[in-house]
Amino acid sequence: MIVVTGGAGFIGSNVALMLLKMGREVAIVDNFMTGSREAAEVLRERGAKVIEGNASKLVELDDVEAILHLGIPSSSPMYREDPSLVSSSLGEFMEIIEYARKRDLKLIYASTSSLYNGIDPPHREDAPIKPMDLYTEARYFMERISSVYQSLYGVRSVGLRLFSVYGPNERQKGKYANVASQMIWAAMGGKPFIIFGDGNQTRDFIHVRDVARAFIIAMEAGVSGIFNVGTGVETSFRELASIIAEKLPLRLEFRPNPIKNYVYRTRADTSLAEEELGFRAEVELRRGIEELIEAYKEDRIVFGV
Repeated sequence: MIVVTGGAGFIGSNVALMLLKMGREVAIVDNFMTGSREAAEVLRERGAKVIEGNASKLVELDDVEAILHLGIPSSSPMYREDPSLVSSSLGEFMEIIEYARKRDLKLIYASTSSLYNGIDPPHREDAPIKPMDLYTEARYFMERISSVYQSLYGVRSVGLRLFSVYGPNERQKGKYANVASQMIWAAMGGKPFIIFGDGNQTRDFIHVRDVARAFIIAMEAGVSGIFNVGTGVETSFRELASIIAEKLPLRLEFRPNPIKNYVYRTRADTSLAEEELGFRAEVELRRGIEELIEAYKEDRIVFGV
């Protein structure tokens, strides 16, 4: 059985469904802070075991083959609003990696491209990291602890530095959702979308379908380490808005950026993931955005697989 923590959430639900479609036995663990009960029910109907609780509840399970750990608060503003998320996230991570050590399980966990803040792109995994906020410090701790566990105990783990993930089943995240979803929601609601700054800030937008593939590839690969999961393509907020505006009437408003340590540009160097994992993103941004708009228009959960 493969355990997906945060399995009712945006990325986790897509990962879980992809595994189910592959015929794998899956258990999801979710506390439903940003997870969708509707998504959990869809997964249950498809054969997944659904367990309500924090991610570390997986340590109560037997017959586990691998752990895909996505049940971690995944937005910097969450940590600014509630700094205790640092201690709870790290405490759970320690329980999970200890469980992996004792049972000789491979652990794949979600890290973040926000670690590259202050570093000019393209972003490489060997760049010197200087965490700029509580969110990135927590993720960097997980990476460093994983390295220590591999050195001391031989624990096999892969940390995936996810770039700007967009796609279906993100409504539950609300204000913490990807900017692509938020722009679409604003357009559909007839409201302007507020951009802090001039709109020339960029992101490496990667579809959740590709991210789900990356988790499964990393689980099955015989390697450990840290890998970027992005497309290697840099897109500005203005460019993203123009793609959305081809399908929906989108108005933009620009305001001064009040956020300290704001990430202005991201673009993954994807060579390491391509060479060692054999992973390359496949979903082109325009196609992914068009699919997402249609899903939101029909107000349905559409998983990215």
